[in-house]
Amino acid sequence: MVATWSVPVLRLLTKIVGIVLIVLGIVGVVVGTEPLLGLVNLDTVENVIHLITGGLLLWAGFAREPVLRKVVGTLGVLSLGAGILGFIAPNLFGLVPHGYSHCDNLLHLTLGILGVFFAWIVRGPRAQDVAGA
Repeated sequence: MVATWSVPVLRLLTKIVGIVLIVLGIVGVVVGTEPLLGLVNLDTVENVIHLITGGLLLWAGFAREPVLRKVVGTLGVLSLGAGILGFIAPNLFGLVPHGYSHCDNLLHLTLGILGVFFAWIVRGPRAQDVAGA
């Protein structure tokens, strides 16, 4: 059975995550480099990455489906990589001076898994499925 809701849900989630990342990046720039609520890292590099990826996700939420899936899937893989690497080298070899917390790593892993799942596993109906129905 094919999930007919996947594209609208993917668009909505992509826009929401994009907005949240942009807000998190802005908060990080305003607050500085101290961890937010003692849980989430807000180093300068992390803030810039949040602003860029948030803007990219927000843009992708309005793009055609193939572009949407490529952007979400690619950022999902990168987020998974950041989550895994965060457990191995919490300061990402000096890029993140305060280091990733377990909360940072779990958030990256969760976003990565959801990104890969929605972008590359859950699919909407194909043209022949709709025509044959």
